[in-house]
Order: sequence, then C-alpha cells, then structure tokens
Amino acid sequence: MLHQNQLYLPGVELSANLAFSAVPVAELLGLASESDLMVVATPMSALRQMLVALRSSPVPVAWLCKGFEAPVTESFGLLAHEIQGYVAPEMLAGALSGPSFAQEVARGQPTALVAASAHEPVRQALVTAFHSSALRVYANDDIIGVEVGGAVKNVLAIATGLCDGLNLGLNARAALITRGLAEMTRLGLALGARQETFMGLSGLGDLVLTATGDLSRNRQVGLALARGQTLAQATHALGHVAEGVYSARTVVQRAAHLGVDMPIAQSVVALLDGQMTPLQAVERLMGREPTAELTALV
Repeated sequence: MLHQNQLYLPGVELSANLAFSAVPVAELLGLASESDLMVVATPMSALRQMLVALRSSPVPVAWLCKGFEAPVTESFGLLAHEIQGYVAPEMLAGALSGPSFAQEVARGQPTALVAASAHEPVRQALVTAFHSSALRVYANDDIIGVEVGGAVKNVLAIATGLCDGLNLGLNARAALITRGLAEMTRLGLALGARQETFMGLSGLGDLVLTATGDLSRNRQVGLALARGQTLAQATHALGHVAEGVYSARTVVQRAAHLGVDMPIAQSVVALLDGQMTPLQAVERLMGREPTAELTALV
C-alpha cells in the first residue's frame, strides 16, 4: 500500500498513524466514542447528511468545507453553521478555515488557519489537534464572519481568474480583490458578522490566496472561461470540486434577500449561467456609476 492519495495529493506520503476504512455514514457516530474530535472533510453538498449522522456526537465536530449549500428545504441556501443549527442544534461544532492549499499543508509548509466556533471547547479542541510548528491555528468566535469569508472568496476567485485570463493587468486585479473584499464584508455584516473578521486570515487572507494562487480551483475556472471554454469544460478539466461554482448563485440570492449590493458576484453568476460573455462582464462592472469608496464598503 502506497499510503498516498494519488488523486488529490500525488507524491505526498501520509502519516503511518493514519488509518483508512470505509464506514457507512450511518455508522459514523460509533467512532465518536473513541475520539476527541470529529472532522468532516466533505464538500458543502454532503455536509447536511454528515451532520445528521453525527447529530448525537459526544465530542466536538468540525467541518472543513467552505461555501453556501444549494437550497434544500429552506427558501435559500445556508452556511455550514446554519445547516448545523437546523439539523443538529445541540451539537458542539465549528469550522477550521483560512488560507490553505491542501498540497502545501500536506507537505508541511507554513500555514495559518482559524478555528471558528461559538463554543470555546470546540475552538480549543481544534487548536489542540492541529496547532504545530508548521501550522498556526488562531481561535475566533465569529463563525458567521469566518464562513462568509470562506464562501464568498471562492466566487471572487472566479472573477479574478477571469480578469487575469483576459490580461486586464495587475491594476485591475488589485481593484477587483479590494472591491470584492468590500462585497464580502457587506454580506457578512448583514448576516451578523464582525467587520474585523474580514481583515483577518479567513477574510482578506483567504481571498488573496484563492484569487491569486494557481493551485486555486476557482481561479482556474475563471482562467478557463477567459480562454473561451464552457463552464462544463472548465469544471470537467479540474477533476475537483470548485465550490465557487456551486455557491455563487446562493451568495447572490442571500445578498438580494438582505438588500446587499454585490455586483462582482452578480456578474460571476451571469457569466456562469451563460447570460453574458467574459468581456461583457468586465464592461458591466466598469460601467457602474461612480461612488465614494468608504460609502461603498458598508
């Protein structure tokens, strides 16, 4: 046995202490009694099922996925902690988030993350489990802000990939990231987050990484669309989940419900839905009426 994940982490030898087993979802709760912490590493689309299975977990549960769930039974898609509030309200739970490419974490390259939860024992469990010489883990009780940052940055990374793929220049990239941060902050504040969270690792940090790093799947989608590929071609070539594609429509839907203006995210959705071309998306953004910068931030 190679003890490697050759599909997602080729060439990275995993710890000898890591055991692999195929356990039916319904039997996952049985593992909790033998653990100090349960970590869910599914895409957003599978999180609800996992939290239902673990709803009676006697130990803290944390998820790694970032995004909004597509609408299920509620009128609009939910963030991860909102899903947990519906299906497992008694669960001690939280998120491990922040700017991190899995390949670099697996290779032990320096990384800083955020342990986010309204529950101090969950934050402490995450710090205890993951903090190391190569991985700094900061605690944050603003799980709303941390999750909004993790969700919206994926959508903005598609826009930045498009910008770079069209060779619009570094000035345009800087403007897009900065105004994208303003959109992220507006949505977060409307949902109850704290503004300072968006200046931290899970806001600005994760946005810069995902928007500019070529290991970013969402950025790669934008680059592919700029080359003239269809969305189906772009996502098929990835071979991985690009959460920004999955979450973009829900981001815009939640923003509209709250009366929050998010023109960059709206343009990404129009592009993904084939309602405009890449150049039309740029023209739409540049053609907006001028406004004061600080007024446009909040």
